[in-house]
Amino acid sequence: MMNTDVFPATAQALLRYRVVSHIQLLLDDACNLTEALTAAAKRLWPDCWGRAYGRSTIERWWYAYAEQGFGALIRRKRCNSGSFPALTSDQASFVKRLATESPHLHLSQIHRALCHREGASARLPSYGSVRRYLRAQGFDRAIRSTLKAPAILQAKKDAETWMLNVLKGRTAVAQLVSELKTVLPSDDVERLYGCVKNNTLLYRKRAVAALSLSKGIKKAAIQAFLNAGEGYLDSVARHYLEEGITWFSRHRRRGLRKHEQEAYKNAVFAILHSPPSAHGINRTAWRIEDIEMVMSQQGLPIGGHTIHKIIHSAGYTVRKAKMVLTSNDPEYEQKIQEIVNTLMNLKPDEKFFSVDEFGPFAVKRQGGRSLMKRGETKTVPQHQESKGVLIVTAGLELSENQVTHFYSEKKNTDEMLKLLEILLVKYSNQSCLYLSWDAASWHMSKKLYKCVEEINSPAHRASHRVPLVKLAPLPSCAQFLNVIESVFSGMAKAIIHNSDYQSADECKMAIDRHFEERNQHFRANPKRAGGKIWGKELVPATFHHANNCKDPRYG
Repeated sequence: MMNTDVFPATAQALLRYRVVSHIQLLLDDACNLTEALTAAAKRLWPDCWGRAYGRSTIERWWYAYAEQGFGALIRRKRCNSGSFPALTSDQASFVKRLATESPHLHLSQIHRALCHREGASARLPSYGSVRRYLRAQGFDRAIRSTLKAPAILQAKKDAETWMLNVLKGRTAVAQLVSELKTVLPSDDVERLYGCVKNNTLLYRKRAVAALSLSKGIKKAAIQAFLNAGEGYLDSVARHYLEEGITWFSRHRRRGLRKHEQEAYKNAVFAILHSPPSAHGINRTAWRIEDIEMVMSQQGLPIGGHTIHKIIHSAGYTVRKAKMVLTSNDPEYEQKIQEIVNTLMNLKPDEKFFSVDEFGPFAVKRQGGRSLMKRGETKTVPQHQESKGVLIVTAGLELSENQVTHFYSEKKNTDEMLKLLEILLVKYSNQSCLYLSWDAASWHMSKKLYKCVEEINSPAHRASHRVPLVKLAPLPSCAQFLNVIESVFSGMAKAIIHNSDYQSADECKMAIDRHFEERNQHFRANPKRAGGKIWGKELVPATFHHANNCKDPRYG
């Protein structure tokens, strides 16, 4: 490569002569001048960069050499080299001061600033004059880039600070109006700032983008701050021009959505708890489209996606709802209505019990949800030696929210008679006891009904002074309506899951303490069974045909 540092003019002339010689060689090869000039323009010539020259430039060199020889290829030095006649001393001082104080400005910006300062002067300096003067003063590109970096970083930092103060509502409204009064109307600035402080994140971002654009902050800085795409700011500006300030201040729809309204939730579960045949549908299990159709017939139009959200938020999937939440009892509606009427007309000296059994379950190390460090996993052995098996038989009195329980060895009629005897003694001062349970075989045996008939006889009641006993059985396959299932679910989550009792007696002590604390709480805070019981039961323990007392996660 040719050295162009020592004699730049001579070295450049030699390179031009090489180009001219190459054209002469092409002409000697029976090539015309036009083809030779075109071929030379397509080559890269080995100067200090390795560059190509235009066809018109090479043609000018050819004719200059043909007319005046090698001397015509040497670049002539300006007669006023080293001086800057286009810039007056005042203009030169202004350009130098501007380049020193604002190194982030481009040369073209400095030239425009100079022309703007001079106004309509007849003799304005050219861009080249400004460039040559700054280069002679040492303001070359490398130095300006070094000076430019801190200024750019500071400007970016100032812009981010301004946007952060606006986003967090730290800037005074009057100050913001004063800064943007030449760009936006005062009312628009105030409304945009109000949107930033009071609206949702979607509209806050829009308002901050509009205010930042009006402030003159660069788009790249705004996009980085808001984590927005390339076309976001253009979209904000376009919507502001087309729709005005209302596009930034839309509020969320007032009121609850359908999947949040109790009327729709109760209607969906009331449909799920009855067989499809009760609504004239020839199917044995519910589908989303069937529920949607029945809801529409009941005057509660709802979409399939919303139905799915209602079921899913209750802890069920559609598939589980088909297997668990459907009763096939042909007298479903009649039995439900009888229980509802009983509860509505329950007298102060009458008690209604929800009865069921929990278990049998083995006393061993149990799994469950627990707080763990990231990366750690709690393990429970699959095969364990059981430390005992327990069955908890219990009755929940709905009006006072009290649980009566004991431990059974089996699930049979004798255990139900034992519970009945305990309740008759405990509530002997009442006039009537209602017992409600699911359709298990031992809950509806002949022996049980015969015993109840004997207890209700006038002679027995007179001699033993016991209340009248009435049975209110639930529909078949309707364990989800048994209110005590909710209490069992809360107990399982509180003291069974994540447990590792060393014996059956230790587990019994924990269960006894749980129910005693629960009963004491509701004696001190009287409340019917319902709402959030004891802070542990996730499913409200209340009787309603749309309720799901048996939580599938804590069976």
